[in-house]
Amino acid sequence: MIFQIHCQGGKSDTNDTLKIKQQGFTLIELVIVMIVGSIMAMMTTSILTGPVQSYVDITRRATLTDAAESALRRMQRDIRRALPNSIRLTNSGRTLELLHISAGGRYRAKLASDASGDILDFTRADTRFDIIGTLNASPSGDVVIYNLGSASADAYAGDNRASIATSTVNTITLSSAKKFPLSSPQQRFFIIDTPITYHCDLANNELLRYDNYAIELSSPSLGNASLQSNNISACKFDYDDGTSSRTGLVTLTLTLTDDASESITLIHQAHVDNQP
Repeated sequence: MIFQIHCQGGKSDTNDTLKIKQQGFTLIELVIVMIVGSIMAMMTTSILTGPVQSYVDITRRATLTDAAESALRRMQRDIRRALPNSIRLTNSGRTLELLHISAGGRYRAKLASDASGDILDFTRADTRFDIIGTLNASPSGDVVIYNLGSASADAYAGDNRASIATSTVNTITLSSAKKFPLSSPQQRFFIIDTPITYHCDLANNELLRYDNYAIELSSPSLGNASLQSNNISACKFDYDDGTSSRTGLVTLTLTLTDDASESITLIHQAHVDNQP
């Protein structure tokens, strides 16, 4: 027995093939993406570069300012401790010299009521005198009395300056007998420990400080120097000596320039008591 089964269904296309849809970029799309990306990169770079460059500039200027201010503050401290009428300028205002005060006080000019005491005698060479009050320490150096910076009372020339042999809180003994040319109306004396010179070496762009050298009337041998600041491109010191009743004024001007050609100019002023 033969069975025949006939199935009839819907139509089918035996020629249909499986079609796979492929995805990608065209050349135009790629070019557009590259252009837009470049624009965004430039915008981002400009946004970030400005603040970064500003930070670098501010840091560089702050470094220059701090270097100049540190040097000027050191100079101001020394100038305010300068012996009256001892500041002098040379080298077209690029070198400043002074005699530095370490201590001071008043000398005995009259004997006590019981005729005791050791006065400083201006009529002869004297070697010892009493101090009115006390000194805080026993300083060494040179005693200077009534420095006018000229005539017969110039500490640089040694007219009114004498070396200290020993000192206590109450007395001062000189190394050798000294007749001081002028007495002080206020009985004042000063003790100086060293001359100090500030010199702008523009050939090497440096500000130098010299101390602990011999006091000379002119052209001293400065010896070793300590560097106060570099990158010095210009400097100028001005001095108005004032009068015995008005303080003198020193104007300090420093210009610093770094490797990036960034420059800064600072001006400081320092008052100095010129009452001898």
